[in-house]
Amino acid sequence: MLAGGLTAVTACKSSQTENTATGMNTETTTTAPVAAAETQLTYPETKKVDHTDDYFGTKVADPYRWLETHNEEVDQWVEAQNKVTFNYLESIEFRDQIKDRLTKIWNYPKYGAPFKKGGKYYFYKNDGLQNQSVLYVQNTLESEPKVFLDPNKFSNDGTVALTALSFDKDAKYVAYGTSSGGSDWNTYEIMEVATGKKLDDKVEWVKFSGPSWHKDGFFYSRYDAPTEGNKLANKNEYHKVYYHKIGTPQSQDQLVYEDKTKPLRNFYGQTTDDERFLILNVSEGASGANALYYRDLKDPKSTIKPIIDNFESEYNVVDNVGDKLLVRTNKNATRYRLVLIDPKKPQEQNWKVIVPQNENVMNGVSLVGGRIIASYMKDAASEVVVYDTNGKQLNKVELPAIGTVGGFAGEKDDKETFFTFTSFTYPPTIYRYDVPNNKVELFRKTEVDVDTEAYETKQVFYTSKDGTKVPMFIVHKKGLELNGNNPTYLYAYGGFNISLTPSFSIANMLWLENGGVYAMPNLRGGGEYGEDWHKAGMTPNKQNVFDDFIAAAEYLIANKYTSSEKLAVGGGSNGGLLVGAFMTQRPELAKVALPAVGVMDMLRFHKFTIGWAWVPEYGSSDDEAQFKNLYAFSPLHNLKEGVKYPATMVKTADHDDRVVPAHSFKFISELQDKGAPGNPYLIRIDVRAGHGAGKPTSLVIQEWADTWAFMYKNMGVNPYAKQQP
Repeated sequence: MLAGGLTAVTACKSSQTENTATGMNTETTTTAPVAAAETQLTYPETKKVDHTDDYFGTKVADPYRWLETHNEEVDQWVEAQNKVTFNYLESIEFRDQIKDRLTKIWNYPKYGAPFKKGGKYYFYKNDGLQNQSVLYVQNTLESEPKVFLDPNKFSNDGTVALTALSFDKDAKYVAYGTSSGGSDWNTYEIMEVATGKKLDDKVEWVKFSGPSWHKDGFFYSRYDAPTEGNKLANKNEYHKVYYHKIGTPQSQDQLVYEDKTKPLRNFYGQTTDDERFLILNVSEGASGANALYYRDLKDPKSTIKPIIDNFESEYNVVDNVGDKLLVRTNKNATRYRLVLIDPKKPQEQNWKVIVPQNENVMNGVSLVGGRIIASYMKDAASEVVVYDTNGKQLNKVELPAIGTVGGFAGEKDDKETFFTFTSFTYPPTIYRYDVPNNKVELFRKTEVDVDTEAYETKQVFYTSKDGTKVPMFIVHKKGLELNGNNPTYLYAYGGFNISLTPSFSIANMLWLENGGVYAMPNLRGGGEYGEDWHKAGMTPNKQNVFDDFIAAAEYLIANKYTSSEKLAVGGGSNGGLLVGAFMTQRPELAKVALPAVGVMDMLRFHKFTIGWAWVPEYGSSDDEAQFKNLYAFSPLHNLKEGVKYPATMVKTADHDDRVVPAHSFKFISELQDKGAPGNPYLIRIDVRAGHGAGKPTSLVIQEWADTWAFMYKNMGVNPYAKQQP
C-alpha cells in the first residue's frame, strides 16, 4: 500500500463524525403526538449592505456580503443567532431526555481494525465517551495493549484532533498530524516509536496532504503561511511539495515540486511501499480526475516527470511491481479496472490489463500477501474478490450480510490483514483474513445492547423525473404500519463521485427505536454506479440530483411510509446544497429541513479556501452558461418572499475552512428575512469546530440531541410521552 494514501480531501464533503461501533438499550418507548404549534420567533436584526454584482448583464444583489469576513461584528451576529437558536432548543421539553438516552447508548467501547507496523499491532479504541479515539500498541494479538498516542491530551476540550499518522519503513519514527477546532490546516510532529519521545520537529501550514516517508524524512504538501485575520476563508493557491528531514527546522525543508503557472493545482505526494517511487497525484478540482507524475528515488539525479498529464480520468497507484506501477483507473472503464503501467512508456497501448472492468464498481484495491484484494460495489453494497498478481480470480471473501466493507490494509509480504464489516443494523465487526488460505475469522465483535433483529432494511428502486431508476435503502422496525404517519428522515449526498453505503449509526438507532423510518437514496452525482452515474449529476446536470432527491420524498409519501408533515430532509456539505435546493424548489414537500455546512452561494463558492476545486463538479459563475445554470438552483438566490419554508435548522461551524460558514450565514439571513412566518428558521453555529473531522464526542452527542429534538418538535411528536389511551 502507498504511504500517505490519497483521499478526496478537497471534496465538498463533511466528515463522518459518528460511524463507530455503538449500540443501544433494548427498552422501547412510544411516540405520542404533541402540538406542532405555529412558531413566532424574534430573529436578530441582520444588517443589509448595498452591494450588487453584474453577471453577464444580470444584476444580483448581495446584501449580506459583510458576513463573509471574520471580525467582531460577525462574531456578535453569531452570538445573537446562537442565543435565539439555543433558547428555542432548550425550551423543547424532551431535549434533555434525548441527550441522556444518546449518552447512555453511546457509552461502550468502539474499536478500529488492527494494522501492523514494525512487527507490532496498532489499533484505535474509544472507551465510550472519550472525545477522541486513542491509539494502542501490542506486541501480539494476545498481549496487553498499551497506549501509544492519546489525542485527548492534545487539548483540554477535545477540539485538537489526530488527522494523519505515518510510520517510517523501519517503524523507528512516526509522523502524526493534528488540527485545531476542525480546521483543514494541519501541523505535523514526529515521535520515536520505541520511547514515545517527541522530537523538536514541527511542520506547519500543511493542507490536503499526508506524510510519506523516504529514508530519514518525509514528503508533504503545504501552502504558504496565510495572512493573519482571515486564514479560515482566504483562497488556497500554489500548493507545493516539500521534503522534511528529521532533526531540521521547517525553514530548511527542500522544495521538491511547485508549478508557478498553475495556482489552482494540488499535489499529493505518496511513496511506494519500498520507497522506490515518489508518486504525485495532481488535481485541478475535486471531481476525481487527476494527472499522475513520478520520480524514481533510486536514481538521485532523477526529476519529477509526467505519466499522465491530463485531467480526463482518475488514476490511483496501488503500489509498484518492480519497475512498473499497479494503477486503478476509470480510463476507458467507467466502473474502473486495474492496469500495470511502465512509467517510462506510459502510453495506453503499452498498459497491461491485470483486472478488467466488470459489471460492478471497483472502489478499492489492496496488494497484500502476494494477492490483489479488490473491493466492489454492487447496488451500493460491498463485494470482495481476490486475484493473483496476474489478475486470475482466486476466490471471493465471504461476508456476513449485505453491507459495507473497509480495511484490507497491509504490505506486500503480509500474510494477514483485517477488515471491518457494517450495515445499517449491523454494528461494525472486525474480521481477520488469512490471505494465503482465504480464511475469514471473527476477530472482535462489537457488543451492543440492541436487538438488531427488531429492524429490517430493504432496497427499493424508484423512478426519478426523467425516468432514471434510483436505488434507496429504507430502514425501520419490523411490522411497521404503512399508514402515512411515520416520522421519516431522508438523508442523501449526491456528488463528487462519493458513494453512500450501508453503515451503522448509533444516532440513527435512537430514531429507529422510537418508530422512525430512515431512508437513504443513492442519487446521481455519487459513485455508486461508476463515472457515468457521477457525470449524470455534475454540471450542467446538477438538477438531476435534486430531482432524484425530490422523487425519493415523493416515493416515501406515495407508498405511505410518511407524509409531508412527518418528513425531514438532511444532508451535509454538498448534501447541504442538496437540502437547500430541495427546500427552495419544493418547500411544501417536507416539514423539516436540516442543511449542514452547505454550499449555499453557488455564485461565490470558488472564491474561498478550496472552493475553486469544486468548479469541475458545479461549474463557475465566471462562465456565462454555467452562471445561468448555477443561478437557477443556488439556494441563497432562490428563496422567495412570503413562501412558507420547512422548519429549518441550518448547521455550521465557525472554524469550517472547507465550506466557509458565510454560506450558511447568508442563507439563514435571507431565509429569516423572506420566509413566511409559522415555521422556525434557525442556525446552529458550533464554536471551535469545523467541517466535521475530529469533532469531539461530547459535541457530536449534543448536536444529535438538538437535531432529533428539533425534528420531533416540528413534526408534533414527543418520543418520550406516554401513549394516550
